[in-house]
Amino acid sequence: MFTATVKALNDITSPDMRSVLWKSIALSVALFAGLLWGTEYVLSILASTPWPWLTSGLQLVTGLGLFAAFFYLMAPVTALFAGLFQDIIAAKLEARHYSHQPAGKALSYGVALLTSLKFAGLALAVDLVVSPLVLFAGAGAVLILCANAYVISREYFELTAARYMPMADAVALRRDHALRIFIAGLIPAALSMVPFVSFITPVFATSYFLHFFKGRAS
Repeated sequence: MFTATVKALNDITSPDMRSVLWKSIALSVALFAGLLWGTEYVLSILASTPWPWLTSGLQLVTGLGLFAAFFYLMAPVTALFAGLFQDIIAAKLEARHYSHQPAGKALSYGVALLTSLKFAGLALAVDLVVSPLVLFAGAGAVLILCANAYVISREYFELTAARYMPMADAVALRRDHALRIFIAGLIPAALSMVPFVSFITPVFATSYFLHFFKGRAS
């Protein structure tokens, strides 16, 4: 995992990756801003009351809710953009690091998009399940980190492995090494929880799991 992390950090700052990185950041910011605006709009309607003191209290809760929404929405946003950039990034990295090995086969756009939508929905569902546990257990950051690690590691590993084998085999391989892959997912999941740094997560996670997949036998 350390080797994959170092390689991924070098990759996302390399000149040939900058255009993809900036596109990913721009789209992530736009989508995340839209989600937050929608959330704020709905909460502001719910917070409107005839009593000023109650409205002020609800507005405070709304502000805290928007702050919490950041942590809950980053995993779905990250999952959604995985399919858009995965093959582009993977092809660049194969040429740069693994030109001596057979190149992977790009997934069709439809399959990649449907997979990303599926995992974005899964990420949102997992976060909704975790929400009451956060309040009950009092270990919110850890629970969200583990939830995000599960979704991110599952999606990015399967999308990466599917370049080199049928999707069913990629899913089976992920299940056979579920614990190791989950632990590997803690690194990009932690990045996804850091403000602003989170916007590079889709590019970092794609590079990271490609190197992780290539080095899984070592």
